[in-house]
Amino acid sequence: MSEETKQAALMKMTPHELTQTVAGHEELFILDVRNEIEFSDWKIEGENIEIINIPYFDLLDGVDLALERIPEDKRVLVVCAKEGSSQFIVEQIAGAGRDNVFYLEGGMKLWSEHLEPVKVGDLKRGGEIYQFVRTGKGCLSYMVLSGGEAVVIDTARMIQPYIDFAKDHGVQIKHVLDTHLHADHISGGRELSKATGASYWLPPKDAEEVTYPYHELVENGDLQIGDGQVNIHPIYTPGHTIGSTSFLIDDEYLLTGDILFVASIGRPDLAGKAEDWVSDLRHSLYELYGSLPEQLIVLPAHFGKVTELDNQGKVYAKLGDLFSNNPGLNISDETEFRQTVTENLPPQPHAYQEIRQTNMGKIEPDKEEQREMEIGPNRCAVHDK
Repeated sequence: MSEETKQAALMKMTPHELTQTVAGHEELFILDVRNEIEFSDWKIEGENIEIINIPYFDLLDGVDLALERIPEDKRVLVVCAKEGSSQFIVEQIAGAGRDNVFYLEGGMKLWSEHLEPVKVGDLKRGGEIYQFVRTGKGCLSYMVLSGGEAVVIDTARMIQPYIDFAKDHGVQIKHVLDTHLHADHISGGRELSKATGASYWLPPKDAEEVTYPYHELVENGDLQIGDGQVNIHPIYTPGHTIGSTSFLIDDEYLLTGDILFVASIGRPDLAGKAEDWVSDLRHSLYELYGSLPEQLIVLPAHFGKVTELDNQGKVYAKLGDLFSNNPGLNISDETEFRQTVTENLPPQPHAYQEIRQTNMGKIEPDKEEQREMEIGPNRCAVHDK
């Protein structure tokens, strides 16, 4: 049997199919064959997902060790970094008489990059809002559509999905916005603006060191699309970064960037200014957000755990519910709050300094270098440990 025929005979699961499995809380057994360090740092998670780690090199002489541990009555997904090793292991397992065994197309690298568009809802004045869910990385970005025009917010590095989505929906991307200068992933905002002719907007207080032209996002400097039907209202909410800016969409949706998440709050330390920005963070969360209507739908730029996704695969919550249930919004003592957001934090994101420099335009890593810089989970929240 030729190598091409062998690969064709193997069953694969695409990142889209895996996303649907995770969002639908379907049962899946995963055999991750990456090395132990990579596995312990970052893995696929889900409510009904069982996962084990047996490094690839421990299976080269035979897959008996795996056969002893994987069930016969469940779908089994074998995962590696790029897909090649998992294909080999799937071939061995299938050769031992097991069926319903798949490899993950593109491995963890493609899983990290996959964007899944999910409709959040309709806008009262006409239009729609979509959330682009990067399940493997925990990143969330948005497209607001109205009257043949669109705005993209917190664009991921992979810009083609936005271009294709806009084309499929018959809209022109007019504006591209970043809520702040990101430190956990490389923004595709500039590249998307170049590719579409859209205006690129960035908070000026986060842009003092950037090397490229941009439009300044300032509080109350509203943007409209769809002949003015849909209004995007910037609200200055510093704390995660000094320039962090939230967006109120049609007085219905609140895009909070990395200040407020469904299950946690943003960390203030990724630019080395934790002590300086704690007061800003508390004021933004407790005073500014506390003064907004409780019925606003919060749409964050990240999620920490897949349990935050609903059964359609989207992440959201009412602002009033977060003030009742989010631990980061319920720390009455200021000293305790300061300690919570500055001490015993999760590890900082991989290569976050290089990512910040890339987003400033100071360095220009190639595509593969960018992939390596982003590998691993996002770590923008205080409680994501």
